[in-house]
Order: sequence, then C-alpha cells, then structure tokens
Amino acid sequence: MIDVTDATFEQDILDRSTQVPVVVDLWAEWCGPCQTLGPLLEKVIAATDGAVELAKIDIDSNPRAAASFQVQSIPAVFAIRDRQVVDSFVGALPERSVAEFVAKLAPAQSEADRLVAQGDEASLRQALELEPDHPGAVVGLAELLVQQGEPSQALELLARVPETGEARRVAALARLGDGGPGTGHSADVDARLAGLLERVKSDETARREFVDLLEVLGPDDPRTLRYRKALTARLF
Repeated sequence: MIDVTDATFEQDILDRSTQVPVVVDLWAEWCGPCQTLGPLLEKVIAATDGAVELAKIDIDSNPRAAASFQVQSIPAVFAIRDRQVVDSFVGALPERSVAEFVAKLAPAQSEADRLVAQGDEASLRQALELEPDHPGAVVGLAELLVQQGEPSQALELLARVPETGEARRVAALARLGDGGPGTGHSADVDARLAGLLERVKSDETARREFVDLLEVLGPDDPRTLRYRKALTARLF
C-alpha cells in the first residue's frame, strides 16, 4: 500500500499501472464508510502477494489527484491498468464483493514473473530469455548493469520497454555514470545542481545532466520541485 500525493500521482499510479494493476482508494478522515472499506481493501490486496497494488488518496490533502477521477462521493475505488481506468465502484462493499473486484485484476503469475521476484542477475536474465520485453526483468537487470559499470548496456536494454517512472530513474543513473545523487553528500548534490543551472540554457549536455539528477532524486525530495522551478525560469 502507498499513500499517493498530488506530487507522486503520475509516478505512483499511472506509471506504476503499466507494470501491475493499481487499485486507487479515494477516501477522507471524516468519511465513515471509508474507514470500513479501507481495511478490507488492504486485506484483500495484500493477499494477492504483489499481483495487485493499492494506492490511497486522501482527497482533502491531495485535491488535484482526487479531481482526476471526477468523483461525486466517497469512498470511490478505481482499478487502473496501463494508465487507464478499467473498473470502479462507489461505496463500502462487503468483503466478498471487494475480493471479486480485485480477483478480476490479478493476472496469473508467469514463470518470468516468479524469476523477476527473486531479483538476482541469473534469474533476471533467465526471465528475459522467456519474455524478452518483460518490464520488471528489463528494469531490474538494467539497474544491476549500472551498478556493475555497464551503463551503455543498461540503456540499450531499457530501450526494449515503454518509458515509466522507474525506467526513467534507471536510465538517468546510467547516463550519470557515477551512481547519481545517492552516492554523495547532500551539499555536493546541491553544488552540482547549482553549477549546472548556470549552463542549462545554452548547454544541452548540462541540461540533460541536470534533469537526470532530479530524476534520481525523485519527486519526494524537496529539492526536486525547487530545482525544476529554477530550470523553467532559466529556460523560459
């Protein structure tokens, strides 16, 4: 389960739904039926062992994300697959109905899926032999290749799958070639971004590195929004 914010809506729901079905629960603290339905959703979806994921949106704290669904009342639940709403219901259903709703979303786990879940290089390569375009195997192996100092191979591998938030993050790590912001001190990252900011308008390479650094920092890092605004101001 993940609590989705306005800032993480695209990554946590839309991008993620290209890899696994996502059930979105729109709720609020003051909503009694929401308090009844929420635990049922958590229980039923947890039983899928990762085949379906749950994303919760507090409509009071995240009005932009909630508005995307144009709901008139809550609780409201939407099933998202490949960035599209494929099913929905409104109100607090009994557990049996919730289980039936979720069961329609959970795909049968393939052998490649099981190999990807193991996460080691041999398993990921075996998964790709079975399904050459398996998104989880591609992104997982690409990240291992980056860690092993093979960024060009990682980028070549990532070209097999559609762009998602996770694929963009790993591609950014590959292009940075030094492990990204997570390997250095916070002050070092700030200094690096500040230095690149001076060159982004006229230097495409600097602009690409600047954007890659923000991609690796991720939407939850407060610097990301601040530096994205600074980038926009410099470019426009």
